[in-house]
Amino acid sequence: MSRRRRSPDQYAKGEELGKYRIVQLLGTGGFARVYHACDTVEGRDVALKVPHEHLMKDGLKEVLREVRIMGKLEHPGILQLRNAMFVGNRLVMAYPLGERSLALRLRHRLSASTALEIMDQVLDAVSYAHARRVIHCDINPDNVILFPGPRAKLIDFGIARIAKRTQVQGSGSGTVGYVAPEQALGLPSFRSDVFSLGLLLWRMLAGDLPRWPYEWPFPGHEKVRRKVQPELIAIVRKAVTVDQRKRYRDAGQLKAAIDALGDDVLR
Repeated sequence: MSRRRRSPDQYAKGEELGKYRIVQLLGTGGFARVYHACDTVEGRDVALKVPHEHLMKDGLKEVLREVRIMGKLEHPGILQLRNAMFVGNRLVMAYPLGERSLALRLRHRLSASTALEIMDQVLDAVSYAHARRVIHCDINPDNVILFPGPRAKLIDFGIARIAKRTQVQGSGSGTVGYVAPEQALGLPSFRSDVFSLGLLLWRMLAGDLPRWPYEWPFPGHEKVRRKVQPELIAIVRKAVTVDQRKRYRDAGQLKAAIDALGDDVLR
């Protein structure tokens, strides 16, 4: 089926990419468009990611390198790549289809207990990646996919680095609002992921996202104080310190600090 579209990686309902038939567009990011698609051979729904055309022209080797890295990250909290293939000159990547992103879930009230449950799973996944020397670079609610349970799975490891290197010089990497100051300057590290993790947890607990210059107390501070113990608030504050040298060195250290609080985190 052939229909007119505005760009080479924009597909309409019913169009086919190899064995995948497009159902609808789910979203567009700096790296790719993501579609709900049907695998016509296996008879299952998938999330189909189609990288933007300029990445295929200017950064194909880097894209393939990151695909291979993602293929080696086997962890319950990391969304597993089911298939990667070329259809003509288009690279398509298929993933299990979740219920919705954390970003969509955050449009409605989220209990503190559910927020901490999701955060524990995300922290476990990022800790696993950091132990294997992989920086995520774009931790934000859109990159956390929720499955029944809720089970949280992180997507797009390292993709922000590709997007940044293939755009105009001086453009930042990562998602605005969740990027550590040094990462915005092109110097990401494990501590940059820690910064994003701290902001993610605060957003889930407070319903508000702190913004530059990240002056304390953050928006929603009183609301968070009523939900959790002050020790957890102190941990978040350390995680999002502007001076990266004062943060936790990686996600594993941040997770250990939270785990050390035990089961009495909630008020």
